[in-house]
Amino acid sequence: MFTKKVNAEPERGPGRPPGPTAQGQEMRQRLYETAIHLIAERGYASTTLRDVAEASGVSVGLLYKYFPSKRAVVLELYDQLSADYATRAAEMHSGKWRVRFLFALRTCLEVLGPHRKTLAALVPVLVGDPEEGLFASNTAFSRLRVEKVFQDAVVEATDSPGPRLAAPLGRLLYLLHLAVILWWLLDKSPKQRATESLVALLQRVLPSAALALRFPPVPSFVRSADALFRDALLRF
Repeated sequence: MFTKKVNAEPERGPGRPPGPTAQGQEMRQRLYETAIHLIAERGYASTTLRDVAEASGVSVGLLYKYFPSKRAVVLELYDQLSADYATRAAEMHSGKWRVRFLFALRTCLEVLGPHRKTLAALVPVLVGDPEEGLFASNTAFSRLRVEKVFQDAVVEATDSPGPRLAAPLGRLLYLLHLAVILWWLLDKSPKQRATESLVALLQRVLPSAALALRFPPVPSFVRSADALFRDALLRF
């Protein structure tokens, strides 16, 4: 049973300053949460803005005022999750880059955890949509927030490999973290225990990777792989 539809926000009083009001922000968040819930339950393609308006008990016109398209909802999801992640990742301690990378990876899984069902429904969008995917120009603001965490994990590490290698390595670790996140979204094992096993495997392998960076062919490989990554996915 849906609540009575609201056609518009109350008019702004003469003494209220221009800009978003607390009531407007509360309405926007309520509409956003309803949209995210429906996407999780029905899938992205099967959810319409009219569905969101009906489930929220508001008019379609009012919904369009806050979210003129489903794309706007997805961008809001990216914004909120990446901002939350950047805040949590700021608690990263000083240490070796492999330890800092694992902290960044596990923190990401913790932040995304409550939204796994929604993100799983969005996998086709995240991977393949040219407008709303992870590497689309419209979503760069969110990607760059998250990528910076992984870059800083290497650049500011106590064993940073130096300026020529730190940034490329950070970007590749960001790409590795995306692969783990995709694995996690597709993981059908109970409580996604296979993902925890994968992270534990990475933890065992990373010390060897750190040692390998001392051999001349390996830094060259890292820089070449980073160049391919940027050429293939970061063209916007």
